[in-house]
Amino acid sequence: MEAIKTEIVQHVVNVNGLQIGGGELVVMAGPCAVEDEETLLAAAGAVKEAGAQVLRGGAYKPRTSPKAFQGLGQAGLEMLAKAAKATGLAIVTEVMDTRNVDEVAAVADILQVGSRNMQNTALLKEVGKTNKPVLLKRGMSSTVEEWLLAAEYILDAGNPDVILCERGIRTFETALRNTLDLSAVSLLKELSGLPVVVDPSHGTGKRSLVAPMSRAAVAAGADGLVIEVHPNPEKASCDGPQSLTPPEFAGLMGQVRRVREALTVN
Repeated sequence: MEAIKTEIVQHVVNVNGLQIGGGELVVMAGPCAVEDEETLLAAAGAVKEAGAQVLRGGAYKPRTSPKAFQGLGQAGLEMLAKAAKATGLAIVTEVMDTRNVDEVAAVADILQVGSRNMQNTALLKEVGKTNKPVLLKRGMSSTVEEWLLAAEYILDAGNPDVILCERGIRTFETALRNTLDLSAVSLLKELSGLPVVVDPSHGTGKRSLVAPMSRAAVAAGADGLVIEVHPNPEKASCDGPQSLTPPEFAGLMGQVRRVREALTVN
């Protein structure tokens, strides 16, 4: 794929006054899934205190096994709304079905389309009809070109506010959950003006690697990060091994700020 020869104009996505792609590093953090109100509020307070601007948490969860925790649905959305009111954080959560777009959009400030749905064209068109920014995760086996074409479905439906999220791809390597493709971040800066964020939690599946890959993502030019944080990862309903504790997340925030500052020094 060759870079577009004309100058790329960076598109800035505005989320309640928060600018994604405008130069500030935006961090979206919280538990993989909304499990209960107490845990969610604890996580939301912790990530807010550490400097995150967006609370992540799944009310609807696509899982490989039908017997795994699938999320709380509408009850989870109501808990997210309470957490947003309590903390002032914006909300990003996944929408999985065209039938739930309006329901999720009533609560979410950013609609997430997950890896499994990256090429669900009906869903892409439907979120494209909303006035909510869309976080489009890269398909686990998708090329950069396929990813950008998926974004085109949203753009062509009338929604200009697409945020691309690199979350790792499936390769022959089995040591980690996925292979985090940080070269895609720098490449997308040449190919597209859309903001790019990185999810090192899903990208590695390993708690100890989230901080170093976050630092690397910022160095590669990422506009933001998506980090899983849980007050008690060992008891998390899903993705505990890749979730940071609040103190670990606070430490990570200090690290990525210093990387960002180093890159902006004249």
